Amino acid sequence: MPGFFLAFGSGGLIGIVLGLVGGGGSILAVPLLVHVVGEPSAHVAIGTAALAVALNAAASLALHARRAPIRWPCALVFSVAGVGGALAGAALGKVVDGQKLLALFGLLMIAVGALMLRPKRGTGTPSPWLSRANVRRLLPRLLVLGAVVGLLSGFFGIGGGFLIVPALMLADMELRDAASASLVAVAAFGAASASSYAWSGLVDWPVAALLVGGGVMGALVGARANAILPGRKDLLARVFAWFVMAAGLYVGVRGTLGAFAA
Repeated sequence: MPGFFLAFGSGGLIGIVLGLVGGGGSILAVPLLVHVVGEPSAHVAIGTAALAVALNAAASLALHARRAPIRWPCALVFSVAGVGGALAGAALGKVVDGQKLLALFGLLMIAVGALMLRPKRGTGTPSPWLSRANVRRLLPRLLVLGAVVGLLSGFFGIGGGFLIVPALMLADMELRDAASASLVAVAAFGAASASSYAWSGLVDWPVAALLVGGGVMGALVGARANAILPGRKDLLARVFAWFVMAAGLYVGVRGTLGAFAA
């Protein structure tokens, strides 16, 4: 019974972060599963987190697509290339020692926290649609960037939104459109990673369901709190970024000590 509340509460915390900040909550899933829920296997934690991330992203995409247009051609090309990278990353992650994987995950959290501190500026110009006129310029960027980000996403079992959005912006997509299209990639990468881990029996299905259920409840609470705190989103994002880096340092040190002790 304590595990039930810990898993549901962890999902709720992730959802609250998503509702307050608008992204980044999924980076907490693996550390919460390992250090709070008590999942003994880093690989199971990553596989379970990937499944929860994919389901949450798919739900968000379904809602988002009704409110804003999505650059589907660019998003689909990026996602298809990234699925191959995610499968390769998941296969690689499964053969890496769990403690070493956590040490690397800690470094990733520090890098993501640093990226969150960088100001995000839109160009203000419309994002291009993939067409015959620009296919020679855009297609290679979308394929290469998609594969690289997908590889990292599959290796660590994360949605990778904070990597996907800058990558899509490098492919000439405006910030708002990149954020919308990133949901397509997050769902695709998460599903690919989760399927690879599930095939190897490395997904805790009940815990994944609790993460998703708690995440939905938490997102509602976070969105409500965000409405009550107008103008504080940037401050909340900076505080969360520093928290992610501190948590990454903790996870990285624990993983490094565990790797040496093994």
